Amino acid sequence: MPTVEEIARGIVAREGGYVNDPDDPGGATNFGVTIGTMRSLGLDLNRDGRVDVADVKALTRDQAEDIFVEHYFRKPRLAELPAPVQASVFDMYVNAGTNAVKILQRLTSRMGFAATADGAVGPQTIAAASAAAEAAPLHFADAYGIARRNYYYSLADQRPASRKYARTKAGGKGGWITRAEEFISPRYHLTAAEHRERTAKWA
Repeated sequence: MPTVEEIARGIVAREGGYVNDPDDPGGATNFGVTIGTMRSLGLDLNRDGRVDVADVKALTRDQAEDIFVEHYFRKPRLAELPAPVQASVFDMYVNAGTNAVKILQRLTSRMGFAATADGAVGPQTIAAASAAAEAAPLHFADAYGIARRNYYYSLADQRPASRKYARTKAGGKGGWITRAEEFISPRYHLTAAEHRERTAKWA
């Protein structure tokens, strides 16, 4: 079982360095840390009295890892979730915020363990997730990963500008999908043909 620091290191590696994609609602990002997050944390790295793109560019890999561990894992109480889903929920929390927890809450509710889909990890969610993990110990992590993958496809269905994150220009799996499938057993990965069929209706 990897440590939270090792998971954070992997997230930073997947996120890559500085980008400022106009189609990304998060705006300027470095190692997966958005300018919005840096502003909320007051990270004026160059001490010029404001948090802007220059500060995003100045963020180091180590600083990004520390931010993820503290603000995307410990504070949201992800450490209290069942171990099999912690890494995937953590990775998605960095990528999609509280939607990562809402997907978990909806999944446990569909499995018969009620949790309010409010995006917050509290006693009810912890109990529901723990019960779901005990009920399906060999499948719970895969079920979450598949639900996560479905979320990305659905998001791209609704927002054409986001489709490039789910499907490459050549028609293959985009970063969102390959990222989700890193946490799904290979037997549940979509084939290239299944992926093309799922995205065929996109322009």
